[in-house]
Amino acid sequence: MLSRRSLIAGTSAALAAGTYTDWLTAKEAEALPIVDTHQHLWDLEKLNLPWLEKGGKLGRNFVTKDYVAAAEGLNIVRAVYMEVDVAEDQKELEAEYVLALCKQPDQPTVAAVIGCRPSSPDFAKYAKRYRDNPLINGFRQVMSADKFDAACIKSLQHCGELDKSFDLCVPGADIGAMVKVVDECPDTRFILDHCGNPDVLAFLPASRRGDHKPGHDVDDWKRSIQQLAKRERVICKISGIVGSVPKDWLADDLAPIINHCLDSFGPNRVVFGSDWPVCLTGASLQQWVAALKEVIHSRPIAQQRQLLAENAIRFYRLE
Repeated sequence: MLSRRSLIAGTSAALAAGTYTDWLTAKEAEALPIVDTHQHLWDLEKLNLPWLEKGGKLGRNFVTKDYVAAAEGLNIVRAVYMEVDVAEDQKELEAEYVLALCKQPDQPTVAAVIGCRPSSPDFAKYAKRYRDNPLINGFRQVMSADKFDAACIKSLQHCGELDKSFDLCVPGADIGAMVKVVDECPDTRFILDHCGNPDVLAFLPASRRGDHKPGHDVDDWKRSIQQLAKRERVICKISGIVGSVPKDWLADDLAPIINHCLDSFGPNRVVFGSDWPVCLTGASLQQWVAALKEVIHSRPIAQQRQLLAENAIRFYRLE
């Protein structure tokens, strides 16, 4: 693996010089640099993840060397760590764990979004610790819409005051409620995780859904995405959806979701996320990237560059 400094310098120079242009061949397009904005890592000897199923597919260590092996050949030049919902008393320990990692050479992780409890009265004190740390880009807690109470909204407003972002990771049926949340926090940057967590099976023909009851109405989800996309301070992370695909899935199954998000948010406000290793519940990292590239292959190379790397470099300030 090249040194992180070499990767950053090389990629930034190429992007600035316009090396990758709209006349790239398909083979050259495959080599476009990728910035992964949703990388999970955990060492179970150091961190406690109460939600993790013992003996399950994810019930083991997933550390940097595993990620590098999984990403071999994909040209992932940088990665942003995403919090992993550690035990309540380990939030600061997780932050210190990933900060130490970001400072290590010859590995891809260069920034982080750390866990929090925005409804906690201690949030402001906790968040202030990282105000001047450029390696901490923002905060996240996976929540349903009913958890965005007054205390939570105040904390999200505080994120804006600290110039930190907040990741919205809510059920697909709750996307519409996030419009009001964003409007109440006019100075905060938001990231919508996992394409808004749609029910992937809801987009498939009834013959392939079996007994599955969709978690939301497809048209309602589409309208909610469009409404949220009208808020310029929200970007959409193309991630997560491959973790809940059927066994016989194809890239075409994901295309309606991906394309709706890309078209709604536009080429300037979309970023790629692997959701590795959680994606392994549906596909490998290699399969996910291949499927995404199949879906976007007809879009202009300039837009592919934006999705795969350029927007993330700008939004997460990775220059």
